[in-house]
Amino acid sequence: MDVSRREFIGMVSAAAAASGMACSGQSGTYDIGPTPPGDDPLGVRKDFPVTYEINYLNSPYITPSPTPAVEAAKDFLDRKARDPVMLGDMLKVETEVRQKFGRLVGASESEIGILSTTSEGENVVTDSIDWKRGDNVVVDDLHYDTTYVLYHHLAKKHGIDVRVVHNEAGAAPPEAFEKLVNNRTRLVSVSWVSHQNGYCHDLKALADIAHAKNALLYVDAIQGTGVLTLDAKASGVDCFAAGNYKWLLGGFGAAVFYVSESVMDRIQPDRAGWRNVVDEKAEDIEFHPDARKFGYATPAFGPLYQLRGGLDYLLDLGVEKIERHCVALAHSLHHGLTGQGFKVRTPAGNRSPIVAFEHGTDPEMAKKALANAKIRVSFREGDTQIRVGAALFTNQQEVDAFLAVTGSWG
Repeated sequence: MDVSRREFIGMVSAAAAASGMACSGQSGTYDIGPTPPGDDPLGVRKDFPVTYEINYLNSPYITPSPTPAVEAAKDFLDRKARDPVMLGDMLKVETEVRQKFGRLVGASESEIGILSTTSEGENVVTDSIDWKRGDNVVVDDLHYDTTYVLYHHLAKKHGIDVRVVHNEAGAAPPEAFEKLVNNRTRLVSVSWVSHQNGYCHDLKALADIAHAKNALLYVDAIQGTGVLTLDAKASGVDCFAAGNYKWLLGGFGAAVFYVSESVMDRIQPDRAGWRNVVDEKAEDIEFHPDARKFGYATPAFGPLYQLRGGLDYLLDLGVEKIERHCVALAHSLHHGLTGQGFKVRTPAGNRSPIVAFEHGTDPEMAKKALANAKIRVSFREGDTQIRVGAALFTNQQEVDAFLAVTGSWG
C-alpha cells in the first residue's frame, strides 16, 4: 500500500525513525507495496528494497544496490546455471563497464582498467616506482588502513620516509601537504573522501603540489565515485582506484582503476597473464599499451554484470543530481548534530555525504536506541563515534528521525 507523507511522519517520533513496511518474500524477493514510505526527491526509493525496512544511513560502509543492478547479477547467475554466457560475451560486458565508468568520470576507455579491490590499485602504483633510500611518500591521517600497512612495509623494504599530514579539526588542507612535499617525494596518496569523517580533499590542488615536485598523486576514490562528480582530467589525478560495493552500487570482487594517459607508460602491471599481453603465445612478452595491461587474468564477471547495472543507474540519474541531494542532507545532519551539542568530527560545509561525530553516551545504550528505531549507522573508534551517510535514496524525514533519536541523548 502507499503511505502518505502525513502517515509517514506519524510513524516516526523522538524515539523512532522511519521503519517502512515489512518484507516477507523468500530468496531475495520482496512482498512490498508499489512505493516505499516517505518523500522521494530523486524518485529512486522504489528501486531500493532497504527503504521499506529500515532507515539505512550506513552507505559509507556498504551501499545497497538498486533492484536493476541486483537483477543484472541474478540474470548472470541464472545463465551460469542454465546456459553459461560465452567468454566473448562476458568480455564485452567488461569493455562496457570500462566505457561506462569512463563516461562517469570524464576518462577514456583506454584509461580504465579492472582490478579486484581498491587496495590493489595502490599496490600496482607503488610497485611501479623505483624507490631509493631517502625517498618519501606523503599521506594524511585520514587515509584508509591499508595505506599505512603498505607504506610501512615499503619503508622497511626500501628505506623510504613516510610523511604524515595530521588533520586539524577533521581537515587536511593542501597547504599542510605542501609543507611536507619536497624533491624526494615520489608519491602523494590520499582518500578522496575519508572513510573516517567524510573529509573531501581538493584533488586539483594536491595534484598541482605533487606535480610541482615531479611526484604522482594516487587517490583511493571508493568513498567518492558514484556520489560526487569527478572530472578525472581536470582533477589532475594520476591514478585512482575504487571498489564497487559502495556508491557505485555494485558488489564485491571487482574494482575500477584509472590511470591517466599522461602517466600510462610509468605505471606498469605487477603480474603477467594471458589477458594483459598483446600476444599470449609470443615468447617476447609485450603488454597492452593501455589500462588493459592491468587485467592479467579472468575477472570476476558476476560483479561486473552487477556493476554495469549500477553504472547504468548512475548515468541515467546523473551524479550531479545525486551529489546535490546527498551533500545537502549531510549538511542538514551536521547542522542538527552541532545544534544538539555533539562534537562533530566532519568540517562544516564539507563536500561529501558523510558525517561523523562523538556521541558522548553509553555505546550500548546508543546502539539499542538506534536499533529500536530501525536506524542503521556505523559505530567507530572504539564505539565512541558514529558515522552517518546520506545516500541517493535517503530523505529529509529519515535525517530528522535520526536527529530525533540523538536529541534524546542530551
